[in-house]
Amino acid sequence: MAVPGSGLAKGLAVTLRTMTKKTVTAQYPDVQPELPPRSRGVIGLFEENCTVCMLCARECPDWCIYIDSHKETVPAAVEGGRERSRNVLDRFAIDFSLCMYCGICIEVCPFDALFWSPEFEYAETDIHELTHERDKLREWMWTVPAPPALDPGAEEPKEVAAARKTADKLAAAQAAEAARPEGGKA
Repeated sequence: MAVPGSGLAKGLAVTLRTMTKKTVTAQYPDVQPELPPRSRGVIGLFEENCTVCMLCARECPDWCIYIDSHKETVPAAVEGGRERSRNVLDRFAIDFSLCMYCGICIEVCPFDALFWSPEFEYAETDIHELTHERDKLREWMWTVPAPPALDPGAEEPKEVAAARKTADKLAAAQAAEAARPEGGKA
């Protein structure tokens, strides 16, 4: 059988317990939040790496990436060589009102032109202003954090090992050349 007023006593006990705890409210505009290292805020464009291959736009499930380009003829590098053509980026825009932040565009980019930036404060009063052109995307590129350091106990990447082996061979050959007497052959 319940004692009259026991519910009130339990409620007051909860109130007294929570009154003695320190509050954890962050005063957002004044204090910036501590974001996790791999936060998905906005997409930054490293325009110099973009070859206008259109993979990001084709793979985007929301079709929120708009790319325009034109072909430009590049003169031959050597005399007698043939001219080449290359794509030149005219427009690169992302409509963040449609984007679902899945990251597929970043994953499929073969030339590392797209990156996640932790910037998240880009709210607009008009939905049409959420389509950001390449100038704005380039600005966000400089807010992209550096990649995390490799695990000290991890195996060295094969590319680095191969480059080190080649550099060691070259250094050994140069040392042997320097040790060789000037006038004669060994």
